[in-house]
Formats: sequence, C-alpha cells, structure tokens
Amino acid sequence: MEDVKKQQILHTAMGVFKEKGYSSASMQEIADACGMAKGSIYKIFPSKEDLFTEVFKLCHQMMFEQANQLDSDGRREGTAPKEQLRRKIQFQLQYMLENYFFMVEFKELPIKDNETFKAAWRKKRAVLLTWHKDCFLEAYGGEAKDHIWDVVAIYRGLLKEYLFYIVQKGISIPLSELAHFLVGRMDAIVSDLIHSKAKPVLDETTVYFNSLNPIDWQTHKMTIQQFLQAVKVHISELEKPDKVRIELLEVIELLQKELALDAPNKTLVNVCIAYVENVTELRPFARQLTYML
Repeated sequence: MEDVKKQQILHTAMGVFKEKGYSSASMQEIADACGMAKGSIYKIFPSKEDLFTEVFKLCHQMMFEQANQLDSDGRREGTAPKEQLRRKIQFQLQYMLENYFFMVEFKELPIKDNETFKAAWRKKRAVLLTWHKDCFLEAYGGEAKDHIWDVVAIYRGLLKEYLFYIVQKGISIPLSELAHFLVGRMDAIVSDLIHSKAKPVLDETTVYFNSLNPIDWQTHKMTIQQFLQAVKVHISELEKPDKVRIELLEVIELLQKELALDAPNKTLVNVCIAYVENVTELRPFARQLTYML
C-alpha cells in the first residue's frame, strides 16, 4: 500500500513539475493534486528536493525501460540495424519532447546544488551515454569503435539543437522524418571518420564529465599534458630557425614538468606561457592553455 501511494505521488508530482516548473511548484500543490494532506507527502519525501530527485529518476527509468523494450522488439522482428537506429532516435525525440522539463540541464535551478540530485543526474548521464554508444556500435559495427565517443558527442549535439527547435515549434516535419534525416547525417559523419582515419578527440576517460560532474584533477593534468604534446608537434613543424624551435620546445618541456606537479609554480608557468604567446603562430595555443588552467 505504501508503494502504491509513493508511485501515485511521484506520477502526480511529475505532472505538477512539468506544468509549474521546479521553483513554482509547491508541496501543497502536489498534495492537493494527490488528494492527500501535505504531511502525508512529507512522511515519504522529507523535502521538495527529495521528491523532485525521485521524480527525475522515475522519468528516466521509464525512458530506459521503454528503450529496452524497443531493443527487444527490434531483435524479435529482425529489424535491420540502421532502421533500428532510426526507431531509437524517433523514440528519444518523442520521449524528450513529452518530458522536456526533465531532459534539460538544471544549471539555473537551486536543485543543481543538492548532492542527492547530482548523484542521480550523474548516473542518468552515464547510462544515457552508454545507451547512445551501444546504439551506434550496433548500427555501424566495430569499424566505428575507435571514434565512438566522438560519434556520440556529435549526435548528442545534433539531438539537443533539433530538440530545441521542436520545442520552440520551429520544425514542421514529423519526428519520423527528422529521425530519418539525423540517421543520414550520422551515416555521413561516421563514414568520414572511418575513411579519413581522423584522430579521435574524445575517449572514455573524459566523456562522462560535465558541469554537474566536474573533471577530476588527475584527468585534468593528463589532458594538459596531451595538449602540450600536441603543441610540441606543431612547434616542430613551424618554419622557424632551428634555434628558435629548440628554445620553444624547451619551454614546453618546462611547462610539462611544472604542470605535472600537484602545486606548480604559477609565476614560472605564466612566464613560460607569455614566452610562447610572443610567437604569433602559437598565440592561440597559449591562450587555450591559459583557459585550460
């Protein structure tokens, strides 16, 4: 009986949050919509933050359950991989449109600072990233494996932008046609990445980080070292006298050693970056490094 009441509250609260938003929705309004006393809600959910977090989790749980059912149906019917990908994209567009409030990031809302919510958000994002990875590996096979996280990132960017225009009522074509369009674009992107043998930009160590899940210091240091290594390659290709290239490489190596420390000397780092920035061709790299730090 308690579980039935909990599910009733969650599903009713989902509707109230969709209609009112997080900040405007009150526990009293949710209690009224449930036909319960507010105290009954608080016995199960101690705060609005706790209730919202559980609604957020339920919304995404329902999406993943329906996605798994779609996978099962496709396997049973023997659906071709590309057609199955189109169906999955159409499903996600439809579900995200109907539940848009719970699908966006919550950077501007106070709930973003709630640790329980942040844990739920991180778990949701990890599961969604894995699902997207599996979708594209199933559609394009092992050839796409080396580029899979770039494929996922590009798709998620497309999905986010087109979903925005759908919500703003700026797109008139049916979602089935939009899904077909997106599959075509991903075909072209995946084909180009494979045949051009482009060097991957993203990998599994960095793809799971986001504003609500900041990159850890060790990964940050590794990213900086990789960036500096790329700068060294660029320096070696500069049309400069050997002496100039050698000096620049020595400065980058000094930066590599200093930035590998847990507490680098900021003055030394700034002097080295300023030295590199004096070279016109390297100015964008110096500015990007400053931003990374």
